[in-house]
Amino acid sequence: MNFEIKTGEDLFLIVVLCCLILGALALMVTTLHLYLTVKQAFPDSSKKEVDEPYQYSSLWHRIMGLRPTAMNDQLMLEHAPDGIQELDNPTPGWFMALFYGTIVCAIGYMLYYHVLGPGDVMNQEYTAEMAVAEKAHEEYLKKFANSVNESNVTILRDEKAIEAGKKIFDQNCTACHGAAGEGKVGPNLTDNYWLHGGTINAVFKTIAEGVPDKGMLSWKKQLNPIQIQQVSSYIFSLQGTKPAGAKEPQGEEVKTAPDVAKR
Repeated sequence: MNFEIKTGEDLFLIVVLCCLILGALALMVTTLHLYLTVKQAFPDSSKKEVDEPYQYSSLWHRIMGLRPTAMNDQLMLEHAPDGIQELDNPTPGWFMALFYGTIVCAIGYMLYYHVLGPGDVMNQEYTAEMAVAEKAHEEYLKKFANSVNESNVTILRDEKAIEAGKKIFDQNCTACHGAAGEGKVGPNLTDNYWLHGGTINAVFKTIAEGVPDKGMLSWKKQLNPIQIQQVSSYIFSLQGTKPAGAKEPQGEEVKTAPDVAKR
């Protein structure tokens, strides 16, 4: 694997990594040196007496670094805070191996995730998972979009759906109906007058099939049923907004429309 230092951050990470490795080695060497120095300066006169029972301890005691209970009197420390007696047992070997193992794992982790770079850090994993979720969402829409039609369509009232409808409206409808639905070539969509029906079913059908004799295109080939439902819902959310320069009413007035969305 080739590694190239491209930025100052890469160089900084390498320096930090080298310092960690050298620090870990220095800590181990210093600990060993201190242990040997103390052991040499203060020889244990009772070593023979202490080690004799130890050589008869079980294999489990040896693996776990435990001293047999027969040695408790010899290992007892003089101080007893609050009457609690303490034994001078060394740190088990398995624990020290685990401790040094975590240092090795940390160095490997830094190399893999932050220096050599083949691993994914959390934000990269999040981005990848979001891309997978978005793809699954698109497949879901493609699979179930055709289940919506002019007979069963309902007004969507959640903000996300309305925002999606607004985006579709801005991209495709403003040339004829105005940016605020005030009407240009096409009719005003913000009042209570409708040329082809004032229900969600009628508006859905009008968008899907178009009005060829009035110059309105059919959008069922460019938009799927879910998108037509979203833009229809957005149109109903424009009711009563009274934008500036609104076109005069056209068609029949629908005074009460029970399915009109409330903003």
